[in-house]
Amino acid sequence: MPDQITIFFLVEIAGTAAFACSGAMVAVRKQLDLLGIIVLGVTTAVGGGMLRDLLIGIHPPTLFVKPVYVLTAFAAVMFLFFIIRFHQGISMEVLESEYYERVMNLLDAIGLGAFTVVGIDTAMEAGFGEYRFLMVFLGVITGVGGGILRDIMAGQTPAVLKKHVYACASIAGAVCYVALLSKLGSGIAMVPSALLVVVIRILARTYKWNLPRAM
Repeated sequence: MPDQITIFFLVEIAGTAAFACSGAMVAVRKQLDLLGIIVLGVTTAVGGGMLRDLLIGIHPPTLFVKPVYVLTAFAAVMFLFFIIRFHQGISMEVLESEYYERVMNLLDAIGLGAFTVVGIDTAMEAGFGEYRFLMVFLGVITGVGGGILRDIMAGQTPAVLKKHVYACASIAGAVCYVALLSKLGSGIAMVPSALLVVVIRILARTYKWNLPRAM
């Protein structure tokens, strides 16, 4: 049990930091001030978990009961802020470059993979382990919820609606996790499931995989 808790906590922290940085980078690109960068970064990191908790009746949401996640997100945002603020080589041209897109994609992929499995684990702890569809749904909403809130606040179309199989990667990881739970246990099953999400996102970005459009 301690090993499982440790893995679970580390996955949560990794996802929190990754999503916080992705939100902060969007805010920097939009030229928001420090408060805007903090708000966007923290919202991206904990927004999906808040939506999940509200859906399954966890009141108050975990982010208010365990401030370690908000503090982790804040620390990650401030770290990124100072790097960009005092690094003379970073300009708007860099933030509009292919390199920026790759970094954003990697951070989003890590956060998406981590929070997809975290959402399912939280659903099981709340007593919904028998409802597989609900667990998959909660995993996906935990993974994509913060990014949706981030994009809405930044005034852009949510990536989940247009970006290289974004939600599909989360769904694949969630289904994989639920399928492996009975065979491997959550402590082991969450690692390959989260990695599957990351790999799908990276491959989708590399090979320009997209769902078909009407026009």
